[in-house]
Amino acid sequence: MMNYTIGDTLYENPLASPADIADFRMEGPGTASFPRGRMRLESTLDPGPDTDKETNQRANLVFWCPTVFPDNIEISWQFTPIYEPGLAILFFSAVGKEGKDLFDPSLSPRTGPYEQYHHGDINALHVSYFRRKYQWEKAMNLCNLRKSFGFHMVAGAADPIPSVKDAIGPYRLTICKLGPEVGFRIGGVNSWQPELEILRWTDDGTTYGPLLGGGRIGFRQMAPLVAEYANLKVCAVSAGK
Repeated sequence: MMNYTIGDTLYENPLASPADIADFRMEGPGTASFPRGRMRLESTLDPGPDTDKETNQRANLVFWCPTVFPDNIEISWQFTPIYEPGLAILFFSAVGKEGKDLFDPSLSPRTGPYEQYHHGDINALHVSYFRRKYQWEKAMNLCNLRKSFGFHMVAGAADPIPSVKDAIGPYRLTICKLGPEVGFRIGGVNSWQPELEILRWTDDGTTYGPLLGGGRIGFRQMAPLVAEYANLKVCAVSAGK
């Protein structure tokens, strides 16, 4: 596990009602509801057959938290898959090109297709998990960490979250971003579900471009995934215990 100390809570949101997401920003044909007191995200557009990649991408969504966070943070949230296939991602350290705000109107529009986020006008880190969209993904369940601009996969490891029919959620997911270090963990909210370190990566600041610092975080889904999210929390962290 990464060695760090948790400091002040910078942001906390139960994601339990429409009021909790009043300032969030949706990109793509997505909708948020709360049928069980947790934020449920889903696309309003049929993605069509898997062979039609262009239509698939138009059906995807990104839902951005309104807060700009500093570097050196721990991000945690709860995730429950409801309907598959699909794929879930968390963007973090997301900023516009040349240091612009992510929502600067001079940046190219973003409407959900993945290319706009890895080869568009933004830089970000993003962890993909619950990758159940295409058959080749379902054949071996993995979590991937990527850095953009670019489509750089910098780390990957096994995904312990089972498919919907076997899932006993919610699952607790945690990302730590501490300068050049990134760590990702998954655990259950029940005592018998252990927390597992999934991956860890140290950015050298050269191979895949300059180090990323603070920025926004956002939830991404590939349709037709339906999933629920709760208890988003961001804390400041420092090195050591």
